[in-house]
Amino acid sequence: MGESRNLRKGERKVKKILIANRGEIALRIIHTCKQMGIETVAVYSDADVELPYVQAATKARRIGEPPVQKSYLNVEELLRISHEEKVDAIHPGYGFLSENSAFAKRAIDEGFCFIGPSPEIISMMGDKIAARAAMKEAGVPVVPGSEGDVTSVEEACKVASLIGYPVMLKASGGGGGIGMVRCDNEEAVKQVYASTKARAKAYFGQEGMFIEKLITNAKHIEVQVFGDQHGNVVHLFERDCSVQRRNQKVIEEAPALSLKESTRQAMQNQAVQAAKAIGYYNAGTVEFIVDEDENFYFLEMNTRLQVEHPITEQIAGVDLVKWQILAARGEKLPRVQEEIAANNYAIEFRIYAEDPFTFLPAPGKITGYHLPERTYARVDSGYSDMNAVTPFYDPMIAKVIITGRTRSNAIELAKSYFTEAVVEGIKTNIPLFKQLLNEELYEKGTYNTSLLSTVLNKGGAPQ
Repeated sequence: MGESRNLRKGERKVKKILIANRGEIALRIIHTCKQMGIETVAVYSDADVELPYVQAATKARRIGEPPVQKSYLNVEELLRISHEEKVDAIHPGYGFLSENSAFAKRAIDEGFCFIGPSPEIISMMGDKIAARAAMKEAGVPVVPGSEGDVTSVEEACKVASLIGYPVMLKASGGGGGIGMVRCDNEEAVKQVYASTKARAKAYFGQEGMFIEKLITNAKHIEVQVFGDQHGNVVHLFERDCSVQRRNQKVIEEAPALSLKESTRQAMQNQAVQAAKAIGYYNAGTVEFIVDEDENFYFLEMNTRLQVEHPITEQIAGVDLVKWQILAARGEKLPRVQEEIAANNYAIEFRIYAEDPFTFLPAPGKITGYHLPERTYARVDSGYSDMNAVTPFYDPMIAKVIITGRTRSNAIELAKSYFTEAVVEGIKTNIPLFKQLLNEELYEKGTYNTSLLSTVLNKGGAPQ
């Protein structure tokens, strides 16, 4: 890599970035690169040729046919285009190859700067058992469970009876809610053990299984951490991601005001301690599960930028993508912990092309698109009017981030916003947001991950 004279020792030139992603996150990265004077190369599949990010990039290259294996997961083609376009760095966004350690290693070996942590860290945190062991060693509480893989149904039953039911039987290589089964008693473990193992083998290529205690009525809280390559790590507060469907997030808020201040601070400190212990750098998120007594346990670490990163940006007044690029270049963190303050309250609503009641994807052509920017509303969108939402990818079409002085102020602003937000031609979950914003449980802020199912079971489909 050529170095210019104004670079300090150990810093790298990043003047051109290939974005190995699509839609909303690609556009978000382009936005920061433009501000930093960095050129961007976008890649698109045949299904995405009309999307806004393709036009917004400095240059756009076709990557392949719509299926992900032939496009956004095609490592060879991504690297070939990166060489052809003479880029300095690759930003993986989130999803797709963002937590694929083999891709990160290939990119680095072929001379590119990978905007994320080291391949070794990605690999360690992607292996659920290795991650648990590393966290235990760092003094971070983990959910009670098996020390490693359970290798027989007898061993699974033995561990389950020691930690107490209900338990989750999980695939060691799993993720995204796949390969997890709840077991309420020994009979259930015996019934599902063999089939879960076979499913893990089919999905993840490995049949390792472990057992974890199921924390019921839990909250899902995550802490945003950020490290540089000089050993500095800070946290940028936490996010409450408890509004979920199918183990996936729908609404996120920051900071997590429903917790005691002492719990919040302990989680922040533990997350920083965990990141330092493993030598973490770039953006990362430590996810915790919190029980009714506010005991918290490590769930997993995401070694990338999160979908919900904008709410952290809104409360802390930072640009995390910019921080990612600076850290990848070898620079020190722009701020120390004492210089990071949370000044507002932010809520993110993920707008999906889906049935608001069944949550089934509802692809189709958008015929009317009105998600206005407001002083209090940031819209990170991947689509515009007359674009088609195709069935090939995640059905999220935009994120609306509402920022208020307080939580109740942000909720009032969100209610006002969704009276004018319109997406026509396809079904979306906007009716669900309108319903939730008027639910007492939600307004109080005392809810847990069962909120959505409670609301929908009570009142039928949102109107």
